[in-house]
Amino acid sequence: MIQDLPFLAPSRPQRRMQPLSALRHFRALMRDAEDTAQVFHMAECLPNRSMRQIAERFCLSAEGRARMHSEPRLADILDDHDTLLRHGQHSVAHAYVSFMRSEGLSAVGLVEASRLQDQVIHADQLDWFNDRLRDTHDLAHVLTGYGRDPLGEQCVLGFTSGQYRDWTETIIAWAGAGEFALRLRCDAPFVGAVAEARRRGRAAQAIFRQDIRALLAEPLDRARARMGLGEPLVYRQAHARLRAAGIDPYRIGGPAKPVAAAA
Repeated sequence: MIQDLPFLAPSRPQRRMQPLSALRHFRALMRDAEDTAQVFHMAECLPNRSMRQIAERFCLSAEGRARMHSEPRLADILDDHDTLLRHGQHSVAHAYVSFMRSEGLSAVGLVEASRLQDQVIHADQLDWFNDRLRDTHDLAHVLTGYGRDPLGEQCVLGFTSGQYRDWTETIIAWAGAGEFALRLRCDAPFVGAVAEARRRGRAAQAIFRQDIRALLAEPLDRARARMGLGEPLVYRQAHARLRAAGIDPYRIGGPAKPVAAAA
């Protein structure tokens, strides 16, 4: 059982900062927005002490151990659409299934995208925590109101990096916003939208802490209010200004399309 594993497996090596390697993977991501493996390579090059401390506190808490017991594999829960659709029509579950089907996504697909060649899987609680962040990426889209348009992806990363201080997500979110601002002849507040997303992430209850089964059963509006999510006002303003300038927000391109939370 996961709760019986150590937080860090003895086999897990000590990671060191590799900024030049991270930059190389970042540039590869710039060249090919669909090469999401580069996100996970970047994360391997950017160990984060603050994020690991957040993970350790959660995993060693009674709350975290309860989640390990009831939700050992979120991908299995999130891909069971038949069960999810038994909840009310206005539930988080219904919104999530609708989002995933409309975008042609699956939780297990994100799992497969995150597996790197020759990657070692460590039997410890940190691996479980990292998987939890990855598996709730698309749920974050539904809860926050950010779409899968290029700016929406940057805003989701801004939001989640505000929740658990992930450097890789922070870099990609700000780089994406900056790239849009420099390239597009439009007064849309790209940087402001990411800044708002980070503020929302810091102010809201952390998604990774939630009882995901209970959250999925909640009415979406009630869940957003309970978690203190607020509204993505600047993001919506950016979309409105893009459309006013004759630009489709879903076709502006960008450095990262669908990427997952990586630790």
